[in-house]
Amino acid sequence: MKTNDDKIARLEEEISELPIGYISKKNINGKIRQYHQWTEDGKKKSKYLDSETALVVAERIAKRKELEKELKIEKALLPRRSTKRTGNSLLFKTNILISDNLKAFIQRAASLKSRPCLKQMQLFLDSGTQSRVFILYGLRRTGKTTLIQQAITSFNQSQFEKTVFIQISPEDTLSAVNHDMKILLEQGYKYVFIDEVTLIEDFIEGAAVFSDIYASSGMKIVLSGTDSLGFLFSSDDSLYDRCEMLHTTFIPYREFENVLGISGIDEYIRYGGTMSLSGINYNEHSIFSNKESTDAYVDSAIAKNIQHSLKYYQNAGHFRHLEDFYEKNELTSVINRVVEDINHRFTLSVLIDDFVSHDLGLSARNLLHDRNNPIDIFEHIDKKAFTESLRKALDILNKEEQTVEIKDAHRIEIKEYLDLLDLTVDIPVETIPIVNEKTYQTCVSQPGLRYSQAEALVKELMKDENFQSFSIADRKHILDRILNEIKGRMMEEIVLLETKKAMKDKEVFKLKFAVGEFDMVIFDSENITSEIYEIKHSTEAFPDQYRHLVDEKKCRETEFQFGRIIRKCVIYRGENRREGEIEYLNVEEYLKGL
Repeated sequence: MKTNDDKIARLEEEISELPIGYISKKNINGKIRQYHQWTEDGKKKSKYLDSETALVVAERIAKRKELEKELKIEKALLPRRSTKRTGNSLLFKTNILISDNLKAFIQRAASLKSRPCLKQMQLFLDSGTQSRVFILYGLRRTGKTTLIQQAITSFNQSQFEKTVFIQISPEDTLSAVNHDMKILLEQGYKYVFIDEVTLIEDFIEGAAVFSDIYASSGMKIVLSGTDSLGFLFSSDDSLYDRCEMLHTTFIPYREFENVLGISGIDEYIRYGGTMSLSGINYNEHSIFSNKESTDAYVDSAIAKNIQHSLKYYQNAGHFRHLEDFYEKNELTSVINRVVEDINHRFTLSVLIDDFVSHDLGLSARNLLHDRNNPIDIFEHIDKKAFTESLRKALDILNKEEQTVEIKDAHRIEIKEYLDLLDLTVDIPVETIPIVNEKTYQTCVSQPGLRYSQAEALVKELMKDENFQSFSIADRKHILDRILNEIKGRMMEEIVLLETKKAMKDKEVFKLKFAVGEFDMVIFDSENITSEIYEIKHSTEAFPDQYRHLVDEKKCRETEFQFGRIIRKCVIYRGENRREGEIEYLNVEEYLKGL
């Protein structure tokens, strides 16, 4: 009878005979060429393959990956030969919290309000499901560790005594974690929470050990981390169909108010997106309180998230077209550029055209057409000098400063990863008359990230010497108008995004006409009815706000295409009221009711 050692030796021998690396494809002069690429002695190597050979090599690489997974499981099944001890306690290789140390760790969370998604994790912990793990993932500062602490505080004494929290560090290996998991299993621990597990270098490839061995043995395992893409890659690969996932990145307004204890759409616009706002019920300070902390968040929570995942997935073979950005450290600059312009057009020109602030341009036009106090700010400032100053403040590279030429393939891949991180969401834009080409408005799910860049614009504008020629009253009027313009567009996006996420059984979109638009339409295809909305960043109600909603031609065309209109609403910051057939809805009440 063959032992585990015999099987491991056989697998290692088979693996050694199979190729490492991956197959890449490049378009050269309109022809697709395939290359075998791998890393050897720290150096990247590449070899051209014809189509037939490439197919064979790809199959052999896939076979190697299957055997490597099998090998990791077999090694994990090896009996523990010895256990080092310090006094009467077992010596773990990772940072383990149990008993009194665990009690001290979770104490802080007892006084904090919990997010509604905690119930999903509690249902998993209370279920009889085996062979599955629970994955808690999302960007930094979105409440993952607090959710774990709150789940543990809800345990009774018997459950708590069987609970362990493992804090992973970058130095930890899958082998070290596996060593500790064997000890914990033998000692009868049932509830295991592993935080920042994606810091383990070979986690993506070896994650199946948690479900196939330990969850199958009766352990309830929660894996948590900020490396969202790493979890998505592992769930599509080694943990396929053996995990339940909970994403924490999107924090809607109702949670912002209820959990943080702070109300007001403007506060949500300024700070929304993380659970790190100083308030009644939660953490100490806002990540988005200034440009410097926002930059640090973009770099660590988003850019490095993408880089880390791609580095360890398929031996860094999944970078695809973004490899040059990774190697030359320009990914953060590209993401900053995308976030600044995300409300307008996500096209190739957004990334490669010389930077121009859209916020400034739109606000300048509106100020010029102000009925009560028209002002042409471009008569008083050096537009070129201002734009250059703002560009540097936002750390955005112009085309001639970029060492990597940004192409359409780069744009597509960056957008894919931002979508996977739940940072961006596309809202459809329909038109009447109908056009064949579908368009979208891309919204950012963390409004504070977007608004911090708007504040950077204001600070740069205030530094402009020519701007000082305005009276102090005019300067305040201009700056307030710019920020209110930005808040208005952001409020519109927030309503669209949250409505779309809440009403999955209906279609939510903007509707544009030849002249004018409805800010939001909710279309019920089952009952063939529609609701039409205007969204205004105003506390006052006046007829001009709903002129499109009562336009007979627009309503007739809408009903022809999207069914009978059953509701006409203006969402604004004032009190709920009615003006004939028009409903006025308070934006905070609307968002909390979704």
